[in-house]
Amino acid sequence: MEYQYPIDYSWSTDEIVDVIKFFEAVEKAYEKGIERDEMMKTYRRFKEIVPSIAEEKTICGEFEEISGYSSYRTIKKAKESVSGDRIIMK
Repeated sequence: MEYQYPIDYSWSTDEIVDVIKFFEAVEKAYEKGIERDEMMKTYRRFKEIVPSIAEEKTICGEFEEISGYSSYRTIKKAKESVSGDRIIMK
């Protein structure tokens, strides 16, 4: 896909890389599926960088607008799953 991930330029390089990894994990859930534990690991790191719910909604909303992939629905499904499950979004 050809689009830019929503990032905050006040983040460090490592933080930007980790936020991009989170969005790539969401993409993977839609495109071929992802292990629940891998999804949750990237989400926990994302929440360390973006602890504010309002900021999370803004960033994830921007990502969904440009990609068509819902971070919210993906994380909701992952939270409802158990360790070892595979998250596959439609």
